[in-house]
Formats: sequence, C-alpha cells, structure tokens
Amino acid sequence: MLGFDRGGWESALLRVHSDGKVTLFSGSMPQGHGHATSYAQIIGDALQLPLDHIDVVQGDTDRVPFGHGTFNSRSMVVGGTAAHMAAGKILAKAQRIAACMLKAQPDEVNYAQGTFSVAGQPERNVGFGQVARMAYVSYGLPVGMAPGLEETVFYQPEDMVAPFGSHAVVVEVDIETGEVKILDYVAVDDVGNMINPMLCHGQMHGGIAQGIGQALYEGVDYDETGQLLTGSLLDYALPKSEQIPSMRTSFQVTPTPVNPLGVKGIGEAGCVGAPTAIVSAVCDALESFGITHLDMPLTPPKVWRAIRAAQATEQKELNP
Repeated sequence: MLGFDRGGWESALLRVHSDGKVTLFSGSMPQGHGHATSYAQIIGDALQLPLDHIDVVQGDTDRVPFGHGTFNSRSMVVGGTAAHMAAGKILAKAQRIAACMLKAQPDEVNYAQGTFSVAGQPERNVGFGQVARMAYVSYGLPVGMAPGLEETVFYQPEDMVAPFGSHAVVVEVDIETGEVKILDYVAVDDVGNMINPMLCHGQMHGGIAQGIGQALYEGVDYDETGQLLTGSLLDYALPKSEQIPSMRTSFQVTPTPVNPLGVKGIGEAGCVGAPTAIVSAVCDALESFGITHLDMPLTPPKVWRAIRAAQATEQKELNP
C-alpha cells in the first residue's frame, strides 16, 4: 500500500560540526525505547565514528524538524531509515570534499575507520574531522559546493514491513481460588535486522509484561450508574514484579527488502502476543470444565465464577 506504512514519513536532520562530531535531530520521540543508543549506532555504523562523537536530539520543537512521533512500531523502520539515509548523504558529500583535499577523483577515494584515503595509496589520507573542518572554511571546496556538512531527509516508506512471531505460555489455574499463575513463557519473533539486540530483548520483556497486565489484571470497570471504579492506581491493577515470570525471548532474523536497514517493527510484539497466548492457555487448562471462552482480564473472581458456573451446569445436567 503505497505511502501508508508506519504512519507516514519521518524526518532526520544530521549535522556534522566543524570538529567532526555529529548531532542527529530526529522527529520521532522515545518513550523509553533507547532511541538515543540505537540511532547513534545507525549513524556510527554509517559514518564509522565512535558513539561518543554522536549526539541524538529528540522532543525539542525549537531544534527538531517536524515529525510524526513514536507509535505503531515505526521508529526504527521510518525514523531509523531517515537517519541512515541522511548519513549516506553526509558521507557522499564528505567524500567529494576529501577527494578535493587529496587531489583525486571521488571514485578513487575510499573510506574506512574514520579516514579517507586514495585507492592504492593509503599514505594519502585525511581524517573525517579534517574533512568536517574543511567543509566550514571559505576555500578548498569543490567548485559549486555549498559550505557546511548537514543533510535533512524526510523518509516515506513505500510499503509495509511484516514482523511476525510465536508466543507460548504454560499456566497453572487454582481451581479453588481462580488464580492464574504463569509457569513458563517463551517468545520467538522476527523483527528483521536488529540494531541493538539488548534493546530488542528489553522491548520484548516490557511488551510481554504489558500483555500480562492486559490478560490477567487490568480492567476499566464501571458501576451501575456509570461511575468509573478503576480511575487510579489504587484501583487499577497493574502486575507486580512477582507476577511477571522469567521469560525466554529469542529472535529469528529475516531482513525486510522494504527499507535499506532491513528492520521491522518490534514495539507491539510482546503486548500483542501475550494476551492471546495467556488466555488460550487458561482456556486450555479449563477445557475439562467445558470452558472455551473468557473475556479479559482473567481476574481470580472471574475465573472462579466461570468454574463454579460450569460445575453447576454439569451438576444440573447430571441431576435434572
């Protein structure tokens, strides 16, 4: 679906300063996802610079170009790709400047580990910082080139990516109380290339924890007059740490051809897979009672009432 993927375009402004350090201004905004790390890794990989030379700025409307924000698992797919493309443009311009400094043609200049050098003559070289400095002086640039080393990209995906995964859970249901306990949780997802595997595991763990809350604890309840009964954290039940099991998360890597990074979305993977897996496991555990469906959240009173109702129905059928 042309132009639809992940909520439209995203912006990235990449500025190389005269000392060779870099600032990325991104229109996407983190909510604890680790963008500052993963975006810096994208820029660091493309420009072959250490991470402590890269600063990431988000959320400052005085400094950042307009962006669409963070939702729908779009940040790495759209915002990360915009940053990657901006870095590619920076490197192309820097290579032309380096070629001018080295008295060579741009296609004769190689770049590796922060240094531009002439092919076959490695002793003829200039560092990335030297090239950055030259970009801001008033002489020595290729004819017709504007000073500075800064690029802005607005990236619009051409198609949707397709992350996928499988979640499996083992639960124990206390027949006397209706309490559900998660004994084991395994998730394997394919989110394409992973920029930072540790952050991917962290997002999966956080998403699964949210899914556990939705499946077992969190509910918006009203009384018969329409008064909200769960309007604060005193009444709205979030899962506590002891209610979150030790999870086993893993990944299969199938790069997507839709964007140059080969990345897919991950933000919703945990919170989408967990509720379905947990409710299915509980219904499976209660199958002998004839229970095949329960609405979330599966609170102990709700599960207990479902069991008692099933038992009463069974007794009625046995003793009409």
